[in-house]
Amino acid sequence: MPLDPLKFFNACNPSKTLKVENQEDLQYYIDFSSVRGGNTIQRLRRTITNQPNEATCQLFTGHIGCGKSTELFRLKAELEQQGFHVVYFESNADLDMADVDVSGLLLAITRQVCSSLEKVNIKLKSGYFFNLFNEIVDFLQTPIELSAEAGISLPLGIGKITAKTKDSPKLRSQLRQYLEPRTSGILEAINQEILGRATEQLKQQGYKGLVVIIDNLDRVDISPRSSGRSQPEYLFIDRGDQLKKLNCHVVYTIPLVLIFSNELSTLTNRFGVKPIVLPMIMVKDRNAADDPEGLRLLRQMVLARAFPMLNSDGQLNRITEVFDSPETLDRLCRISGGHVRNLLVLLYSCLQEEDPPIQRKCLEMVIREYRDDLISAISETEWALLNKVLQQQDNVKGEEEYQILLRSMFLFEYRDVEGRWFGINPTIAESRKFQQ
Repeated sequence: MPLDPLKFFNACNPSKTLKVENQEDLQYYIDFSSVRGGNTIQRLRRTITNQPNEATCQLFTGHIGCGKSTELFRLKAELEQQGFHVVYFESNADLDMADVDVSGLLLAITRQVCSSLEKVNIKLKSGYFFNLFNEIVDFLQTPIELSAEAGISLPLGIGKITAKTKDSPKLRSQLRQYLEPRTSGILEAINQEILGRATEQLKQQGYKGLVVIIDNLDRVDISPRSSGRSQPEYLFIDRGDQLKKLNCHVVYTIPLVLIFSNELSTLTNRFGVKPIVLPMIMVKDRNAADDPEGLRLLRQMVLARAFPMLNSDGQLNRITEVFDSPETLDRLCRISGGHVRNLLVLLYSCLQEEDPPIQRKCLEMVIREYRDDLISAISETEWALLNKVLQQQDNVKGEEEYQILLRSMFLFEYRDVEGRWFGINPTIAESRKFQQ
C-alpha cells in the first residue's frame, strides 16, 4: 500500500496526544523506556496493582512536550486491562491554570469521577454536596440554575458552578473565600459519599478499584501568589497533606520546577513518595556519541506514522517514500535531541511546506527557522550560565537555573545507568554564537 500523504500529515500533528486505548493510536505508539533510563509507567502501575485495596498517591512529572500525557494514557489502558476503573482528565479543562486552589481542584476531581461513573451506570447522590451547591448560589448571589438538577446529577451541579467561576476572577475569589474554611468537610464528604461508595459499587461490578489520573497540573502558573509562595509550592507542599488523603488511587502531574526546589525533600515527605520523572529520549550518550537504540526508536516513531500496518523492517525499507534519504531522517532525529514534540513540530513544519518525500533542503530551512527563534530568546546572562553548566559538567541547581535552562528548553535532561545528566539542545549547539 503506498504512503497516504494526508493520513501521514494528520498523524504527525504535534498537538495530538496518542491515546493508546484506541487501536488507531496504539499502532503509532513506541515504548521508549529503554532509552529513558527506566520504565516510569511500570513503576506507577505496580504501585497500584500491588496494593489494590489501599489508597495510593503518586506524583509524575517531566519536561513539557516529552510525552507525559501519552504515557499516562498507556497507564490508563494497562490498569483497565487489569480490572481497574480509571478516570483520566485534563485539569485545565475545569480550572484556570493561573489561579488554582485546593477546594476548586477537589470539586473538579469530584465532577470528573462522578461523570465517569455514570458511564458504568453508577449514579451517586450526596446530601452534603446538594446543600453545598445551594449555599454557594446564595453566597455568590449570581443566577446559577442547579438546585433541582444538582440532586440528580453531581457532575452537572459542579460543572455549572465551575463554568460560572472559571472565567471570572471575582467570582472565583468569592467561591474560594466561601469554600476554603470548608475544605476539610469537602474532603471528608468526597471520601465518604463519593469515593467510598464508588469503590464499593465498582467492586460489586467486578472492578478491582478506582484510579484517578489528573493530568496537566504541571502547567499551573509558577509565578508567586499574594503570600509569596508559588502555585506549585502552595498546592503540593503547603496543601499536599490534603491532596494525598483522597480515598482511592491518585496520580497527580506536578510542575518539574519542584524537582529543583529546595523543598523537594518536604514534598517527598508530604506525600510519602518520590516524584517520578519522565526524561528525554537519549539520541546521544553523555559522551556525545550516537545512541543507536535511541536513534532506532525515533526512526520507528516517525515511520510508524507513515506505514502503521508494517513491521519495523518493512518501514525501514520504505524510508525513501517519506524522506529523500535515510540521512535526512537521521538528521531530524538527532536535531530533536530526543524531545518528542520538538521532533513532531519540525516534521509537521516540513509537511506544511511540501508533500513526501521530504527533501533535506526543506528540513534544513525548518531547522534554521527554529534555531533563529530559539537563539533570539537567549540573553548574554543566559549564555554565560549555559556555558558554565556545560563546561563544568555541572547539574542544573535551583529553581532559577531550571527556569532559565530547562523550562526554556536550552538544556535537556536525560537518565542513564549512571544517573541524571544534561545536554544542550542540539539546535542551539549548531548556532554561531555557541560555537564562538
